[in-house]
Parts: sequence; C-alpha cells; structure tokens
Amino acid sequence: VRHERIRSGPGAGGRTAPAGAVNAGSPTVRALALGAALLGACAQVPAGSQNALEFSLYKRSAPVSGETALVIGGIQGDEPGGFNAASLLVTHYTVHRGNLWVVPNLNFESIVKRSRGVHGDMNRKFSAVSRNDPDFDRIEKIKRIILDEEVGFVFNLHDGSGYYRPAYKDRLHNPRRWGQSIIIDQESADTVRHGDLGQLAREVSAAVNSAIENPEHRIHVKNTRTREGDTEMEKTLTYFAINHGKAAVGLEASKELPTHMRVLYHLRLLETYMSRLGIVFERRFALTPESVRRTVDDNVKVSFFEDRIFLDMRKVRNRLGYVPFKDNAGLEFTASSPLVAITGGSAKGYRVSYGNRRMTVLHPQHFEYDETLSGVEVVVDGERRAVRVGSVVDVSGEIVVEPGDEYRVNVIGWRRRGVKNESGVAIRRTEIMDRFSVDRSATTFRVEIYRGPKFSGMFLIRFPDTTASAGRAGKEDTS
Repeated sequence: VRHERIRSGPGAGGRTAPAGAVNAGSPTVRALALGAALLGACAQVPAGSQNALEFSLYKRSAPVSGETALVIGGIQGDEPGGFNAASLLVTHYTVHRGNLWVVPNLNFESIVKRSRGVHGDMNRKFSAVSRNDPDFDRIEKIKRIILDEEVGFVFNLHDGSGYYRPAYKDRLHNPRRWGQSIIIDQESADTVRHGDLGQLAREVSAAVNSAIENPEHRIHVKNTRTREGDTEMEKTLTYFAINHGKAAVGLEASKELPTHMRVLYHLRLLETYMSRLGIVFERRFALTPESVRRTVDDNVKVSFFEDRIFLDMRKVRNRLGYVPFKDNAGLEFTASSPLVAITGGSAKGYRVSYGNRRMTVLHPQHFEYDETLSGVEVVVDGERRAVRVGSVVDVSGEIVVEPGDEYRVNVIGWRRRGVKNESGVAIRRTEIMDRFSVDRSATTFRVEIYRGPKFSGMFLIRFPDTTASAGRAGKEDTS
C-alpha cells in the first residue's frame, strides 16, 4: 500500500505516526495501524497537520499485475455519497490483482465547509483555469495523476439531483436530472484502453440493476454528447481525461437518498466496473444498507502525538475539554479515515471534522511530554494484563491501574475524598460522573498518566451501556 500526500499550499503535509510498542525502546516491529484491536479492518491513513486540507492519493497495488482504476471523490464538497464511498475503498478494500488508486478528498476544503465549491465549481475548471485561482495547483496535480501512464480508467463520483430518466416523467424523473446514472461524454472514445464507453456502461448498469428491487433506484446511462456542443460538460474532469486518451465516466447517486444508500450504489457500480476491468478485490463489510451505514458511521478514530492520545469519535460529545496536548509542538494526528480533518487551534479549540460532519471540538491543555512510557499494568475484572497507551480497554465491573510508583493516574470524572492519585485504586463506573465521558452514551472515559508535571500518555476505558450512571460529582482534569 502506498500513499502520497498531495501538497496544496506552503507548509501543508504530515507524516505517519506508527503505533507504540508495549515497552519503550522495544525491538518489536511497531504496527502500521492504530492497533488492530482498535481499528479492526480499517487501514491507517497518514498523519496530517491541523490546517493542511490537501488532497491525498492512495495506491492499493496487488502482487499480480493488471489494470489500474483511478477513483476520485469530493470534487464537489456537498456530495457525501461520492467521497464516503471513495474513502471506504481506502480503508476497507484489499486488491489482489491489478491496482486501485483513490483520491477520496479532492476538494477537501469544500468538503469540510459543506460547500459545492469554496472557490467555485472545481468540476468546471479542467478546460481552463487561471493561475490566480485558488484551485489552480489542485487542478494541475490531479491532471498529472489522471495522465499517469498506469491509469487505464477514471471514475469521478458525484451525488446528483433527482433520478435521471431518458424521457420526462415528472419533476424528479426526467432527462435533466442526474441521480442514479452513469455519465458518459460520448458513446466511444479514442482512448488507449476501454474506448467502448457506452457498451461497457450499459453492461454495468444491467448487472447492477439485476440486484435492485426498487425500480426508482435503478441505474440508467446518460450520454451528455459533450463533443456535440455541451459547453458546460466540456469543462469537466471526465472530458479532460477522454481528450487525453483515458477512459472516464461519472457515477451519480441520487441526492434524494440518504448518504449510506448513495454510498451503497456507488460501491455496487465501482465493484461491477472493477470486475469488468479484471481487478480482483476483497471487501471487509457486507454490501447491505445497514452494514454500509454502520461502516461509514463508525469509521472515525484519531490518534495524536504517536498514540499518546487516542479518541474514538463514535457518538463523541460536542466538546472535549482539557485534552493534554504536547507543549510547543505542531499538531500531528493519525486517523482511521482520509476524510478526517482538524482545523482551528485558536481559543475556540480544534474542530475535528469527518467529511462534512463536525464531530467535536477539542480544547487542549498543554504539557511537556514524558515519552518513556508505552504501556502499563492493569487489573480488569480480576484479570491482570498489559495495556499500551493509546488503546481502549473494555471493563465490566472494575479496573485497577498500576503504572509504577513514579507515575500518577488521573481517571477523568472520578473522585474520592482525599485521593489525588488513582494508581492502585479500584475504579467502578458508578463512581464516574457522566458528563466527563468521551461519548454521549457515557460509556467511555479517559485514563491519563503523569510523571511529575509531564504527561506520559492515556488510554480509554469503556463500560457497558447498561452500567448505572454516577450520581455524584466528578472532577475536572486540571492536572
């Protein structure tokens, strides 16, 4: 797996932060993911900086050679079906033959700001764009990727209005609509490979439609006949690709559908195309509405400062306070999805976004870091085990944290008169105040470890949903 961070401005970038070993300085090979127990089958995406909204190119290559498909999502930032589908290709697919290149977040700033295009419609800038246009660098860079000699087929993912139908039926079902369609610019093209655009699109739509029970959701092929004088479509990414010898189509899911259903149809179309192109792949979730919804919603986990801090964003609270960030250091993070962005950093805090969803705002408290600790001993429900920082521990009854005499433990939201260090103390859910939980369900809490005034790391403890809530006051983390 190769990843290329495409810089889009001065200072943009980041680096991959591998997960920590159990013991500091251990020769154990460190994982290239945030931890299999935490992310399951999700692939790690490299670290970013808080204001660097550059797009990324992910290359999924198989040991068996074959065709290369390039999938582009997010050219228009208000189309979550497209960019979420592309993101899942990065995190939940493995390629066994051929190559899958994915740009899931082409217009990342517009995605985060829920705008079709902060600087205008990016998909109308491929025939000509001013050097003074803020999108100029991105356009030039994605053009170079499209023109790479390895790329054989380009897919541009969109969410379109209504339901395309060849003949007028009503306001939502007519030739001027775009949803639930495969867009071709012309019937055939003088491309290096796969020039039979119309025939292949009809084969793919027929195959996908055979599994669609609802007639309204069926896929139709829309030929814009761009070369015959469609001046708007002449400006698009797919027409640029065709004019430069690359097969290209647009895939449109209907905006009338909820996001997870749009993702479902995008993936059905892409999988059918990939199979026709000879690309062999494996998907790590069921292609059903509920499974797709759950996979999209749960695909948000973030690690900071080489896993010293780990946060699961599932049902996260709107605000998390006193998060122990590294003093005098730029913000680096690693995420489970390429759609995660962290912006801000002023007194208003750091905003964590997942695509066009605002997940939470982090309000940091800055500390010097002690980086000698990578794990601690704990006793969970009577069982002793080693736990690394930046992980999640499931607790049914109680947990005792035993990091050693030189460390102090702070369980955020737990309080007992006269106790200033929770090291060696049995922690039960009933003694932790709800409002200090990480999640809105009040099941997950932070356990922070300090060595003197320095922050050493944290992990999360997660209790069952049915655990009784605390009825007494918790404590602020003012460590």
